[in-house]
Amino acid sequence: MAQSLLFKVKRSEPELISPSKPTPHEIKRLSDIDDQQSLRFHVPLIQFYNYNPIMEGKDPVVVIRKALAKTLVFYYPLAGRLREGPGRKLMVDCTGEGVLFIEADADVTLKQFGDALHPPFPCLGELIYDVPGSSDVLNTPLLLIQVLSLSLTHVCMRAHTLFMILFSYVLFIFA
Repeated sequence: MAQSLLFKVKRSEPELISPSKPTPHEIKRLSDIDDQQSLRFHVPLIQFYNYNPIMEGKDPVVVIRKALAKTLVFYYPLAGRLREGPGRKLMVDCTGEGVLFIEADADVTLKQFGDALHPPFPCLGELIYDVPGSSDVLNTPLLLIQVLSLSLTHVCMRAHTLFMILFSYVLFIFA
């Protein structure tokens, strides 16, 4: 059913969301484990959310944009850029430049996708915007967030980040 589904997606221009408060400007070198060539790739993630009555009268895009800026204060390296030093050693330059953020609207409901909400998702290419140059590893934003509002107040959120950065942070925080 979802394979023959026709719908339109309207997107805003990608913007950078920076931390809401000043953050340290420093260099964080990656460990030898995190610095492996085989870990230099992006991890895509897509999540669908049903309508939540608590959000009545609130724009999910505005809420997520503000929450992201506040969150980046505590996770400020994600607002930086990955740089390559001598010997191809990777480091995060904590510049506070921000993460990519895209707002989008689609004239389709979550129900119209039917049972296709698991990989392989047939309409992924139509829903997700691949920002030119964002798939590079070096000198680009470490995180891309796209908030897609579907008809009937459902929200789809897409993110991609570098595997090594995400994995390092999870280990650092929970280890």
